[in-house]
Amino acid sequence: MIFCSGMNSEYSFGRTMMKYDFETMLERHGKDAIAVDAIGQPGGFAPAGPKEGFDAIPMWVADMNFATAPSIQEAIRKRTDHPAFGYFDPSDAYYEAIIHWQESRNGVQHLEKKHIGYENGVLGGVISTLNVLCSRGDPVLVQSPTYIGFTKTLQNNGYRIVHNPMKQDADGIWRLDYEDMEKKIEDHHIHATIFCNPHNPCGRVWTPEEIRKAMEIFEKHDVWVVSDEIWSDLLLTGYRHTPTQSANEYARQHTAAFYAPSKTFNLAGLVGSYHIIYNEWLRDRQKKEASLSAYNGMNVLSMHALTGAYRPEGEEWLEQLRETLSRNVDYAVDIIREKFRGVSLMKPEGTYMLFLHCEEWCRNHGKSIGELQKMGTDVGVAWQDGRMFQDPWGIRMNLALPFHKVQEAFDRLDRYVFNAG
Repeated sequence: MIFCSGMNSEYSFGRTMMKYDFETMLERHGKDAIAVDAIGQPGGFAPAGPKEGFDAIPMWVADMNFATAPSIQEAIRKRTDHPAFGYFDPSDAYYEAIIHWQESRNGVQHLEKKHIGYENGVLGGVISTLNVLCSRGDPVLVQSPTYIGFTKTLQNNGYRIVHNPMKQDADGIWRLDYEDMEKKIEDHHIHATIFCNPHNPCGRVWTPEEIRKAMEIFEKHDVWVVSDEIWSDLLLTGYRHTPTQSANEYARQHTAAFYAPSKTFNLAGLVGSYHIIYNEWLRDRQKKEASLSAYNGMNVLSMHALTGAYRPEGEEWLEQLRETLSRNVDYAVDIIREKFRGVSLMKPEGTYMLFLHCEEWCRNHGKSIGELQKMGTDVGVAWQDGRMFQDPWGIRMNLALPFHKVQEAFDRLDRYVFNAG
């Protein structure tokens, strides 16, 4: 049965009465969802299918197994009641929704309509911006572990990736390596970087001081910044997003920041992102570059989806989602640290992804990372190969599922994988 969150249904979650249902597992098979339909398909990047007797629990591609906010469906239904879908321009309501959301959620001041531009997707916007700032073949700095989308997009468009590996401190927290960052910039004559804020796949929510320190290095060496902030709404309990452009005046004038409601509200299939660029020189040229293919055009339903998402009802839904995700993360991290000896990870501060490092477990048990991954997929835990994120012993896991499905997945991992007899 497909469940759509009901505005009137309430249930208890800890101390909070939950207005929206994050405990029902959506039936997504045959509903245009690679998260479930691609599992076990040959030739792709999806996990293998389970052995007989196990169903697949989708914990790989970064979309959520929750119904979206009802205000979004309401906005789309209202628009589809009118039976014409011709050419259109983005509405004032679209820009006003973004301006209000950025002020309410991120404390952004003095954002104007002219600073906002539509993007079909964040990665397309990243490349359009780099095409303005760089020549094909130029080096681009990225932190590693690295989101696979950056890797593929940079390679496909002829840019040379220079990795700035992050380091984990004594508490396992991922930290930017500023010394290596500056050395790579100097050695490779780098003038553009992609900054992932919050970081995917590691889950760091960068502090104002961390961003300022990076920006001081970028300013010293005339480095432009392309900031992917698509995860900025999905912060766990106790964390707040700092927009990269807020670090200082250099950051404001030398950063193109990219956002979308798609990750936050499970809308990737509708397509639609946006950028914020304050620098007029960059904004004009990025707009021209993005227009050259004539494919970077907004879908009218995605416009109404955004305005539906960025309502007070959407914000209320998001706060309950964040509480749900925080509970899932707390549970999963506690289980891993208590029971899965030889597996290390940082407890995420944002996103709904875990990034496991399994080298010690694999060596202790004489297994390759591929064999470990197969042990999980055999029992239906459809997790994701972390090697594509620049960790040869890595596994990435999506926790945007109902709590009981997270429990079920970790019970299988405990019984059949990490602590199998």
